[in-house]
Amino acid sequence: MPNKTVLITGCSSGIGRASAEAFREEEWKVYATARDEEDIADLEEAGCYTAELDVTNPDDIERVVDRIDEEMGRLDCLVNNAGFAQYGPLEDVSTKRVREQFDVNVFGPHRLTREVLPMMRAQEDGTIVNVSSVYGQISTPGAGPYAGSKFALEAMSDSLRAEVDDLGIDVVVVQPGPVTTEFSSRAETELDELPQTREYGWVYEAIEDATMTSDSLPFALEPAEVATVIHDAASLSDPEPRYPVGQFAKLSAYTRYLPDRLRDGIFRFVRKLF
Repeated sequence: MPNKTVLITGCSSGIGRASAEAFREEEWKVYATARDEEDIADLEEAGCYTAELDVTNPDDIERVVDRIDEEMGRLDCLVNNAGFAQYGPLEDVSTKRVREQFDVNVFGPHRLTREVLPMMRAQEDGTIVNVSSVYGQISTPGAGPYAGSKFALEAMSDSLRAEVDDLGIDVVVVQPGPVTTEFSSRAETELDELPQTREYGWVYEAIEDATMTSDSLPFALEPAEVATVIHDAASLSDPEPRYPVGQFAKLSAYTRYLPDRLRDGIFRFVRKLF
């Protein structure tokens, strides 16, 4: 759909990069951003507008949104995609690390949303897409910080959707299952830096097995599959509140309806396997 403008965070790789490409192919004006603009130079060559944007830096956010306002006069879609995963048993993960996790995955989208809403309210139109995860609905041992950030993002999305319901603005949550990206490499690095208390050895083994195999699982998604869902949701006049992407995500969503004691029993069984 021509003459529409989208701002996407975290475009250096994976879902963000694929989303920039998907929107550009459909003739949107794409502002692709990343912490290091050199990482997305090829997207500029492909016809995107690029900018350096660290979602933890309010000055970066204000600068980029002001630029869009000056150059385009409107913003039709914000895709809050930038994020990372901090895994590890909660006792081993410092409060500083949890704060960093929330700063990127929760406060970053909040900063961007606050910055773009005045423009969207003025034009009485717009879509905010928050990229979550299956961990936005369920949590497992060792995923507390990451799942907590995605739970928070989804809770804020639900509140925001109701708040802007009569302002012409849509709020969408996209929940991918495992994706074949380099996302897990940073997660492994973060994990290696933890003290790794001996009593949680089984948790570390389970996380390692999951991160090593998630990209190669038969139901792992290509970034382009998630990008298509994001683009399609942004293009609809009345999108769904949530889009689980892939069969794994759709099936995982049902586990939140299990009784807590049953879930705890499943985790006890998993612990015995390690």
